[in-house]
Amino acid sequence: MLYFQQIMADGGVIMWPILLCSLLATYIILERLFHFHRAQIDAQEFLHGLFNVLKRNNVVEAIAICDETPGPVAHVLRAAILRCDKDEAALRLAVEETSLDEVPRLEKHLTILATVAHISPLLGLLGTVLGMIGAFQVMQDAGPFVSTIDLAKYIKQALVATAAGLCVAIPAYAFYNFLVARVESMALDMEKAASEMIYFLTHNRLTLEDASSLAEDLSPEKVTPEKGDA
Repeated sequence: MLYFQQIMADGGVIMWPILLCSLLATYIILERLFHFHRAQIDAQEFLHGLFNVLKRNNVVEAIAICDETPGPVAHVLRAAILRCDKDEAALRLAVEETSLDEVPRLEKHLTILATVAHISPLLGLLGTVLGMIGAFQVMQDAGPFVSTIDLAKYIKQALVATAAGLCVAIPAYAFYNFLVARVESMALDMEKAASEMIYFLTHNRLTLEDASSLAEDLSPEKVTPEKGDA
């Protein structure tokens, strides 16, 4: 704790916004990792399980399985199954509309994380400039007999601020790229699973006789969103 306080004091006032950026980045990274961990499923295994249920024309059970399974893949497949008695165009429209809702949930807060990764080194650079201004001010006031202790204080402030900004920016940018890759992977899983489900539904006659009321009760507007999606 004393070391942390010393670093904050050495880096000057600019260390506080850098600290805020580090806390914000840490929160977003942990929140997104937890969300992706909950949303990640084996899409192919889940899809084959639904196929086995739908082959028995048990549409209600298939919808219930999708409701109990977290993640965007289950939500997209559920939208297609609810329209299993429609034509291919209607199925694709339902899948596209649901995907447009799911992708922004996956990308939640990533723009903020990217902003933190970009402004943190700029804040460090600002601290460097302030430190150098202080050093030159000391040289100007003291003349040729400037104290090396006073001069070193501002040079240290400049270096500490630069290092702090980079220490926040580097992991933030690395995790941003990692999380973006996870989003793209899940989006690809959604697209593949939706295509296979549409092909299955268009080549197998299914009815919604037992699920006519369920389709309305389980509409996206009435389904309680998952924790962390809000």
